[in-house]
Amino acid sequence: MTLSRTELLADLLARAGVAPAPNGTNAPPQAGIIEGSNPTEYTPSNPITLFIIQASIVIILCQLLHYPLRLLNQPRVIAEVIGGIILGPSVMMRIPGFQEAIFPPASMPVFSNVANLGLIIFLFLVALEVDIRLFTSNWKVAASVGLAGMILPFGLGFAIAYGLFHQFTPEDISFGVFGLFIGTALAITAFPVLCRILTELNLLRSNVGVTVLAAGIGNDVTGWVLLALCVALVNNSSGLAALWALLCCIGWTLLLIFAVRPPFIWILRRTGSLQNGPTQGMVALTLLMVLTSAFFTGIIGVHPIFGAFLVGLICPHDGGFAIKLTEKIEDLISVLFLPLYFALSGLSTNLGTLNDGITWAYVVAVLVCAFAGKLIGGTLAAKANKLFWRESFTIGCLMSCKGLVELIVLNIGHQAGILDERTFTMFVIMALVTTVATTPLTKALYPPWYQKKVERYRRGEIDWDGNPVESSGSSRPDSADKLNDSHIRRLLVYLRLDSLPGLFTFIALLGPQYNQQSPKPEEAADAPLPQDEQVVIKKRPLEVHGLRIIELTDRTSSVMQVTEGEEFYSQHDPVVNAFRAFSQLHDLAVAGRAAVVPVDSYADTLMTQASEVSSDFALIPWGEYGSITEDQSVPYAVNASERFRGPMHLEFVQETFRRAQSTCNAGVFIDNGFGGLTTGGRHGLTRTTSAVSIRSFRDTAALPVANKNHHIFFPFIGGVDDRVALRVVLQLAKNPHVTASIVHINWSADGLSIVETSGAASTAESHGDKTAVNEDVTAQDLGILSTLQSSLPQGLVGRVVFSEINVPFGVAVGETIALAKKSVGQTPKNAGDLVVLGRRHARLGHAVTPAVGSSAPDLKSTVGPLAEQLVTGSGVKASVLVIQAGGRGLEL
Repeated sequence: MTLSRTELLADLLARAGVAPAPNGTNAPPQAGIIEGSNPTEYTPSNPITLFIIQASIVIILCQLLHYPLRLLNQPRVIAEVIGGIILGPSVMMRIPGFQEAIFPPASMPVFSNVANLGLIIFLFLVALEVDIRLFTSNWKVAASVGLAGMILPFGLGFAIAYGLFHQFTPEDISFGVFGLFIGTALAITAFPVLCRILTELNLLRSNVGVTVLAAGIGNDVTGWVLLALCVALVNNSSGLAALWALLCCIGWTLLLIFAVRPPFIWILRRTGSLQNGPTQGMVALTLLMVLTSAFFTGIIGVHPIFGAFLVGLICPHDGGFAIKLTEKIEDLISVLFLPLYFALSGLSTNLGTLNDGITWAYVVAVLVCAFAGKLIGGTLAAKANKLFWRESFTIGCLMSCKGLVELIVLNIGHQAGILDERTFTMFVIMALVTTVATTPLTKALYPPWYQKKVERYRRGEIDWDGNPVESSGSSRPDSADKLNDSHIRRLLVYLRLDSLPGLFTFIALLGPQYNQQSPKPEEAADAPLPQDEQVVIKKRPLEVHGLRIIELTDRTSSVMQVTEGEEFYSQHDPVVNAFRAFSQLHDLAVAGRAAVVPVDSYADTLMTQASEVSSDFALIPWGEYGSITEDQSVPYAVNASERFRGPMHLEFVQETFRRAQSTCNAGVFIDNGFGGLTTGGRHGLTRTTSAVSIRSFRDTAALPVANKNHHIFFPFIGGVDDRVALRVVLQLAKNPHVTASIVHINWSADGLSIVETSGAASTAESHGDKTAVNEDVTAQDLGILSTLQSSLPQGLVGRVVFSEINVPFGVAVGETIALAKKSVGQTPKNAGDLVVLGRRHARLGHAVTPAVGSSAPDLKSTVGPLAEQLVTGSGVKASVLVIQAGGRGLEL
């Protein structure tokens, strides 16, 4: 009888005395699924395969759930917990074979170890987010709101714990420990989620935001201390052992503060990590401190997360170190480790245990205690600090947010045996409901219109009924004064890194011009002035307010930039500082700050700032790369069509114009070498360039711009936008380096005719038939145009030329662009020319909404038909400024 190869091998092994495999099979196949092995089968010697499957399922499900929940302004933790509940015994594990195939009990220790490692590092990030300076600078209101927001819910929690303890009695747990834990669970506030909610609702700079953050810091730290006490009491057999554990924890805290923190900061300074961000070695050192501290607090009977939290508290916040360190490690934690932990929490949540009326009655009671304790305590404490009732209710509502911190607390209680599966599920539902309800309740209690009303009331602009408060000497100017007072006196500039050259040139032209000669150095400072020499008193300088906007993302570091770093960025941002220095050197009154907001809030942030500073004009540069964010690590060249196609940028500009309608005049500045600076493309390979490296090409030094003149072309068609644009052109023309051509466009049925008038000369003789030629030109347009021509200052005569053109209606846009080509770009060596346009012209087919069937705004509906033709392939070598009237400009 012939034996098979397998049988022969088994016979040889048996004769050699080799025992068979424990399960009676051969060694696992080395070729994996090629040899027919099951990848979902858990193998203790190689658990990574099943772990990859588990992690992939969790991450994909959490991302899918987060997308719709994000539209409802819900934090990511809600999607992660719901994903865990779906994968757990409540839903998916009811499917036969699902748990054995995907989450077998033997594989859960590996899954849990990875999740808990992520939790340790995450608690370190949570502590990094806590800036104690915010608490100390607002200690009075923080202490009162924080204590009131903890004492009342703690008492209610201890009271309801009595019923829970006797109804669902945990084994081997005393009522004192159980009540302490339940009170802590209801008293704690989720500081990280609170920061994100306040940031997304743009409340961080308000009284509500400052109060909630300061109180949340104290609440957070106190809650962790109480939780440490609970865990120490559970993990130690006697009260004396628990006391020793707490004393050891206090001693370890003092050691970290006084023995570890000073040399740690010294090392950071020596390596430059404090100023320039942590090096790779400093990141390794910090994480080693985190793990060491977690190890120590774990072996003394307190959970390892407390050690990680303590190291985060001692890390410095100077120089933005905490923000930069968070940037290094946050993505891996938030994308991989944290979803695993909250999925693990969901796997322990079984909604099937809530199977009777008394259980659901306790669920409702827990919810009522959680909401009522925080709402009543926080509201009364805030009202005692002289806030309005609506602000106080909002603070109480925000303090009731539980979020991920609550879930961490519940998981620790579940692992320690304080909570059984049913009680754990009750409190998970409470955490989800309170977190989900926080954002909509805050929006309802503290809507944007009420925020603006409170701000204006506190500034003394209105009374509480909304009526404007005017001083006794104030009066409305008549039409002549209004016309003369329509100059730009306060300018808001949206600062973009890629648009600074053109912005600086434009601001310099608007600034004051002084012909005074500075005194000679040898003249004494206190020398008396001659009798015949008069003291020149300068007029009020132009005020320029710069706003630098930084994108707020879902990352923790981005939120930290708002909670602790917005003022830091305002003081140290290089773009803001360059803007300040330039403005002061050009005799301008300047203010600048940085704001960290979501992309969809850029337009609202700009117009809110314009309203706060009472701006006359908001200047918004068009992005050099056609994107709404300008910080490109490696600038890349884009062609004209790509620059004006970005849907997000088009939507931003259109939304800015829409909001500016009720705020102030606004203009979009499309730079094309304004200031004499031209950008070239990549250097090509030439015979004189080394083939070794193109980057070794040396740029030649650019010579100073010899011809500092600018020419402005402005076609006046009519309408309120053109009337505002006309005033801007004449203000720019006051600069001696500026000349301007102002062409009045008339509709005509027969051909082209131009009448030129310069200086104070006027075309009043043709006013009689203008209305018949162009129905869009009103008497107000004609009156302002005539008034400005006749009252042109002597210094502008000869430099500002008024013209009038009659064009057929069908070719008005083409003829205007042809005139622009003849007027600008004729002196290539000058400092750059400018075409100024009004945005809205109904007769030219401009629509302020996208065309029918269009899913996104297009360039024509954003800047108007004339500007669209000018910037897309017209060949006009000049920058373009598109102006829209708004606010008081609508009265011109």
